Amino acid sequence: MTQQTVLPEERAHPLSAWKRLSYLVRVKSADPTLLLALALLIVFGYLIFAPVVLLLVDAVTVHFADTARTRQDLGDLTFYYLNRVLLSPISRDLFWWPLAHTAIISAGAILLAFLVGAPIGWLLSRTDLMGKKWFSTALLVPYMLPSWTFALAWLTLFKNRTIGGLPGWMETLGFTPPDWLAYGALPIALILALHYAPFVILLFGNALKQFDTQLEDSARSLGASPLTVARRIILPLMMPSLVSAATLIFAKCLGDFGVAYVLGVPVGFDVLATSLFRAISTSQAGASAVLAGAIVLLGSLSIIIDMRLLKEARRFVTIGAKGAIAREAPLGKWQLPAVAWAFAVFLVSAGIPLAALLLTTVMHVPGSFSLDNFTLDYWIGTDLGTTALHQGILLTGEFWLALWNSVWMVGLAATGAGMLGLLVGYAVVRSPVRFVSVALRQITFLPYLVPGIAFAAAYLSMFAVPRPPLPALYGTPIILVLAILADQMPFASRAGISSMMQLGREPEEAGQIVGAGWFRRMRSIVLPIQRGALVSAILLPFISGIKGLSLVVVLAVPGTDLLTTYAIRLVDYGYSQAANAVVVMLCVVAFAGTMLVQKIGKANLSDGMGSK
Repeated sequence: MTQQTVLPEERAHPLSAWKRLSYLVRVKSADPTLLLALALLIVFGYLIFAPVVLLLVDAVTVHFADTARTRQDLGDLTFYYLNRVLLSPISRDLFWWPLAHTAIISAGAILLAFLVGAPIGWLLSRTDLMGKKWFSTALLVPYMLPSWTFALAWLTLFKNRTIGGLPGWMETLGFTPPDWLAYGALPIALILALHYAPFVILLFGNALKQFDTQLEDSARSLGASPLTVARRIILPLMMPSLVSAATLIFAKCLGDFGVAYVLGVPVGFDVLATSLFRAISTSQAGASAVLAGAIVLLGSLSIIIDMRLLKEARRFVTIGAKGAIAREAPLGKWQLPAVAWAFAVFLVSAGIPLAALLLTTVMHVPGSFSLDNFTLDYWIGTDLGTTALHQGILLTGEFWLALWNSVWMVGLAATGAGMLGLLVGYAVVRSPVRFVSVALRQITFLPYLVPGIAFAAAYLSMFAVPRPPLPALYGTPIILVLAILADQMPFASRAGISSMMQLGREPEEAGQIVGAGWFRRMRSIVLPIQRGALVSAILLPFISGIKGLSLVVVLAVPGTDLLTTYAIRLVDYGYSQAANAVVVMLCVVAFAGTMLVQKIGKANLSDGMGSK
């Protein structure tokens, strides 16, 4: 009787309902982790998941420009674009040859990267190489800089008259490079190999560093030859790191646009990335969606394979009674040849290309070293006599606008990525619902599976028209900021998750006990503790974004040029000295930023390589 008479009165009483509501509000405001995770899931579902899904949908639905050609209504399901890209008479030039070229340069880059990187990794990790600390950083310089920087350097040195314009250094010095040396598969594969050889140096070198040399000693004491030891012991244990390096290089080559654009397009050597760029430039929305989908599929498969291999690598564990021993092998009489080899690799991969770029910016005719040929016109000249570039770049408004755009757009995107990455880390680690935590972790990792130019195509598909609550964004800085932010979330979110996993709940619980709300705890406890991680989570996306080309080349227009796209436009105009000057400035920013990140983070790209 009591329950029947009291409970209905309580339910009917407005104050009772209000008390329950206010109680729930206080509880949720005290720990809104689940609400935060759900909000972030919605945001990244819109900024990351939706563009990729829409891109795939665009590959199988009719676009307005093709309604007459397909004889279908707008938005109808169609296989027209798949047939056009894969089976039509133009499919060979649109997809199959670019796919074959991509496979060729990827295989060549992987092979050359291993030939260069594996010996260097061994020298740095397992020998007493002189100058090891310097080489450990110097040999990683190529990866700190944009890959297409070295394509411009190659063009500066080996360009011939096939594409017109100013001669290259070799031609000025009396040697005309053949087309196969100046353009196409060989230089593209070589440049990508030198750019990504640091993957092999780091992965293979660190694996060797952790390898217990007692295993080699035991095998040799039993009579095994050095070849048998390498084949039966070292190689199986090193295989996960080697295959991981190969898959990562393949994924990077798949989405690399700049190198193939500079050295391949002038002679009709297309890869998937440049074929996709041409399809977007000619407003072939359906075909570009199919091409981008193919790149996404190949990129995703390579990364998934890499993740699987890393998981399998945990099974390869060596156990010793007194811990692992990694002795340094004395080089002895091979010391000088080893140092010469390492220094030669540095010169070829970084020193000579950068010197060539810099010298070309102060020469009227590239490669001519007469005193009257040197000039500062391309830096501070006032009357260059060219159509689209009347002054040196330091006196040109477009350069300073591109620099300003790079700083504020990439800076804003990186700051947003860093802040959101920390919140993602907090939500993933603290979320009481595992499904939401896993979903948020995976969706912020998705851009890592999508090569940059394909992700740019997804953003173009998503935001070229109004998508509530946002208007059409193409041609505005907003689309660049959002694309860079979303593209950098895999790095920012992983940094946030890693840092939050190291932070226990005790500091927050202490704040909660004394009555601090969630926002106060975040401001006064979490953020100060995670300040270093937050700085790294902002600076790393900034460095990556400032040198990136594949993502922004599709989305930038003349009014929203960044340094990367401005340099490429100068290349298109044929102003090689001015383009190289812009690239030199870009390299300075990227390299200085990388050093700053390492200093603030008190880490080094060469950590674990025995750089002492």
